[in-house]
Amino acid sequence: MDRLETLEIFVAVADRGSFAEAARALNRSPAGVTRAVAALEDQLGARLLNRTTRSVALTEAGQRTLDAARRLLAAAEELEALAAGEALTPRGSVAATAPMMFGRLHVLPLVNTFLARFPGVDVRLMLLDRVVSLVDEGLDLGVRIGQLPDSSMRSLRVGQVRRGTYASPGYLASHGVPASPSDLGNHAVVACLPVTPLLDRWSFSAPAGPVHAAVEPRLAVNAPDAAVAAALADVGITSVMSYQVQDDLAAGRLVAALTEFWPPAVPIHLLQPAGRQAVPKVRLLVEHLAAGLRARFG
Repeated sequence: MDRLETLEIFVAVADRGSFAEAARALNRSPAGVTRAVAALEDQLGARLLNRTTRSVALTEAGQRTLDAARRLLAAAEELEALAAGEALTPRGSVAATAPMMFGRLHVLPLVNTFLARFPGVDVRLMLLDRVVSLVDEGLDLGVRIGQLPDSSMRSLRVGQVRRGTYASPGYLASHGVPASPSDLGNHAVVACLPVTPLLDRWSFSAPAGPVHAAVEPRLAVNAPDAAVAAALADVGITSVMSYQVQDDLAAGRLVAALTEFWPPAVPIHLLQPAGRQAVPKVRLLVEHLAAGLRARFG
């Protein structure tokens, strides 16, 4: 077994926190994975992992080795790509994930233009409204909306979005424009179940602190695109993320309301496992997505 192969096994164990999980991911025997890590520790003269019956944790030396191993593996992959001419004509597959509606509205169009530009690359795009482990799912990059937890992932901020309140011009012409969150009690509202678990209360911000407005939904739905569709049909005022109505706002089909009371903006990031940014096909897709998303949300 060569050294790069041994490093790949060590990284898999460290990422998954389990010899058995790493063995399954690499299609190897657990005993072979254990021997490979032990051999690496012997070569380096240091314990890299603390093992218990239930978990595997990196030692201080293990963390340093993991960082170096990621860099070496990425460099090796880049050299292979250069030798194959991939740097000039990238080939292969890239796997990515994004939130469902954001991905459909804003990421997929950029992926489509990327595919037209680089015919040798395939993209597997998972649109999910749950956070998935990029490492466990074998993903090269993910789009995340919101504050990021501390991690070893490489992040690139590409813009920001806000939760806001919106209604159609027709509805506001008939029912008036609310001047403060308390006015919502006199309006029909469209609530979205996944993002508003407390249907009778919406949260806003003010200089003095958070403001909570009592509302009685005329309609409650379980998807933001349905809430937007109802608002477009003059049903009432809805509360969704700004990216979900961006085109409708630009076209004048919806109007923003109570903007001075909206909560602070939250960031949009492109997230990558350490080391993947050096791979040409991944780097090119990240650059393409970053440019497109910054043009809309930067």
